[in-house]
Amino acid sequence: MVYFFCQQRVHSNKLRMYTELMDSHRKRKSSSSTEPPMKNAKLTDSFTGSRRITQATFDKLLLTFVCEANQPFSIVETSSFKTMMETLQPQCTVMTRKTLCSKIQDAVKNMKSIIIKKLSTVNYVATTTDCWSARQHSYLGVTCHWIDDISLERHSAALACRPLKGSHTFDVLAAALEEIHSEYHIREKVTRTTTDSGSNFLKAFRLYGEDKEEETTNWQEDSGSILDDAEDSELEVEYQDVFAVLDDNTCLEYQLPRHQKCACHLLNLISTVDATAAEATNDTYKRLSRSAFAKCHALWNKTSRSIMAYETVERECKLQFLRPNQTRWSSLFLAVERLVRIHKEQGEKAICNVCTALKIKM
Repeated sequence: MVYFFCQQRVHSNKLRMYTELMDSHRKRKSSSSTEPPMKNAKLTDSFTGSRRITQATFDKLLLTFVCEANQPFSIVETSSFKTMMETLQPQCTVMTRKTLCSKIQDAVKNMKSIIIKKLSTVNYVATTTDCWSARQHSYLGVTCHWIDDISLERHSAALACRPLKGSHTFDVLAAALEEIHSEYHIREKVTRTTTDSGSNFLKAFRLYGEDKEEETTNWQEDSGSILDDAEDSELEVEYQDVFAVLDDNTCLEYQLPRHQKCACHLLNLISTVDATAAEATNDTYKRLSRSAFAKCHALWNKTSRSIMAYETVERECKLQFLRPNQTRWSSLFLAVERLVRIHKEQGEKAICNVCTALKIKM
């Protein structure tokens, strides 16, 4: 108490300021206690209040959602989607399907111009291309890859994924690929194009592809022969039939870069075609291989064609069989690996029960 009174006498001004601050704090607290408590903010309040966005931003977000999520264009016309958007953003209007398609086309043109501008600063690029069929339609896909000169980082861009009309012949592929290279102004910048080992691609690049080694050798031979002929006779003139030259198919209507075979596709051929060819050199290997894989294929075929068989495998093995794909060698490896895993984890009895239920020879 003595210490308190001493401090009060020495610091009387500061004590008065402290007392005033405490009194004002108590008044604010008592006045705020009479107000009703604040409610929890709702999701709609956060959007309709301070989080309102413009119509342009709303359209951009909607366009990004449809493209990145691979949604059908008709989603903007469904009543549930409209209700959700109008609830979150009442001031914005959901675009129609026609408007959405038009905006996607504009976005494609904008993205194409950005890629062309970026590729204009690159000196060398490499492309990859592939052709495939899905649901009675054919498609051609092309990607582009380059390395930044400063950071040495690899960059990639998808140039095309367009329908391909007619048969997948070598001339059709060459025309489509050259058209894509010309559209992006990289025709003279492509060092190599990687494809699979399909006969159509191999023929296209064999006829229209660039081969620098042969061109250099032929040029040296031609230049040497020209000099020799000039020395023999400077006045000799040789006439050519222009119509015969024009009618001759010299395979120069398309210009493709040098060809690079895909390493993954070559490995696929080694593990499938070469493994099958090995059966012709060893009768024991041929007998064991065909016997084992015949049982495997019987299991794979049964479970993929019947719902009852699918449920039987799930009940007995606790895992499902994987069916291999003809175009991917790794799928056969993974399918056999799954059988071995089931045999190790569930035992031989599980496989026997499945074979008995499906009437497959064990």
